[in-house]
Amino acid sequence: MELKFVDHLSVIIKDLSRTEEFYSKFLGNPILRNERLVVYKVGDTRLFFKTSPRETADFKYNKDEIGVNHVAFGVRTMEELKFFKELLAKAGIKHSDFTTGKFGNEYVWLDDPDGIRIEIFHRPVEDD
Repeated sequence: MELKFVDHLSVIIKDLSRTEEFYSKFLGNPILRNERLVVYKVGDTRLFFKTSPRETADFKYNKDEIGVNHVAFGVRTMEELKFFKELLAKAGIKHSDFTTGKFGNEYVWLDDPDGIRIEIFHRPVEDD
């Protein structure tokens, strides 16, 4: 037997409303929201964004330290990548230009309100 998919990722955030406003611009409406949690579904994977039960005012996320470096959402065509780049621009979300990764794939990167690096990553079907 083998694992078949990533069921969910859980991310601790500072401000639920700010995070929901940001991610809803390109992920659509959340599938669940309460006073401490907002959940999105991307393919078969759920993304849980939860506020910390502790005070986090002094915490500064650093993608180059121990922990998650980035989250990459995938698209299959360059047309889709261009669509999401334009969507980010129209939503006023600061993002990179098209970038070529070390394996030759194109992507666009951005940082969420807590500084977590996000990529929209082009992986053609033939790369599976």
